[in-house]
Amino acid sequence: MTRGKQKIESQRRNAERNQKPKGSQLEARAVGLKVTCPICKVQLANQNQLGDHYGSKHPKEKPPAESS
Repeated sequence: MTRGKQKIESQRRNAERNQKPKGSQLEARAVGLKVTCPICKVQLANQNQLGDHYGSKHPKEKPPAESS
């Protein structure tokens, strides 16, 4: 068994590579969500999504003007 040490090292490296990232993705998600619907308070990424959201969830309301 000449590859015993190499096999163990390879298994260790693969285990390190395949570990799930530690921590939560909530912070990264919060950075991407910049627009909030004033009616139902759902968070969206941009104005285009807000317009689509109004069309499907609040069809009787007009979407707010784009604030840049």
